[in-house]
Amino acid sequence: MANTYKRLVVIGDSGVYGWGDREGGGWCERLRCQWMSLPDAPVVYPLGIRGDGLESVAKRWLKEWQSRGELRRQVPDAVLLAVSLNDTARIGRPDGRPQLTAEAFRFGLQQMLTEMKHLTNVMVMGLTPVDEAVMPFAQCLWYSNQSGSVYEAQLEEACLEVDVPFLPLHNAMLNEPDWLSWIEPDGIHLNSDGHDWIHQRVMTWTSLLEWAQLEQLTNFTPTVG
Repeated sequence: MANTYKRLVVIGDSGVYGWGDREGGGWCERLRCQWMSLPDAPVVYPLGIRGDGLESVAKRWLKEWQSRGELRRQVPDAVLLAVSLNDTARIGRPDGRPQLTAEAFRFGLQQMLTEMKHLTNVMVMGLTPVDEAVMPFAQCLWYSNQSGSVYEAQLEEACLEVDVPFLPLHNAMLNEPDWLSWIEPDGIHLNSDGHDWIHQRVMTWTSLLEWAQLEQLTNFTPTVG
C-alpha cells in the first residue's frame, strides 16, 4: 500500500524550514501534517536550509532528492522549489552589489528547472515581502521589496519558458492590509500568521492539488491558479 503514495520534495530556504512559525512549524510543515491526515495523500519531505540561495540549492537538490526515493531507488514524484529571497539581498549598503544579479539568477534558475523537469514534475513558488524599515539584516544585508518584485518576475518568466507551474506570492501579500504584522522583527522571516497565509494559498493551489490528485479539496476553499 505504501508504494502507491506520491512523494513531494520541497526544497528551499528558511521559509521551507519554517523559521518564525512557533505554532505550526512553518507553511511546509503545516502542509505535511494536513496531508498526513488524508488517505493516499503524497508524502512531503521539507528540505529547507536557512540562508540558502539558488546556487546552494543547485548544488544539493539532486543528491537530497535521490536519497528520498524510498523504494527501488526511485526518485520522488515531484519537487516544489521555494527559493530566491536570499539572492535579492544587497551587501553592505542599499545600493551595494546583490548576492546574485537578476540576470545570473534567471540564467541559473532556468538551467536548474530544465534539469529537474527532465526527471520529474516541477513546481515553483514566489517570494515574500520584507520590512524595509528594519534593514539591514544581520547588520550587512539590505533587502527591498523593489528587488523582491524584480526577482519574482524572473522566477515567473523562467517558469513560463520551461513550462512549469508558478505560484506568485510577493504582490499578493503586499496587497494584504496586515502583511507587515506577519513579518518577524528581523524584517525578512514570516511569523506564524505569515506562514499560515502561505499555507492557505499552497493548499488551494490548483497545480499542486491536481498533481497530488486532491482536487476535491477545492470544493471547500477558494483556489489559487
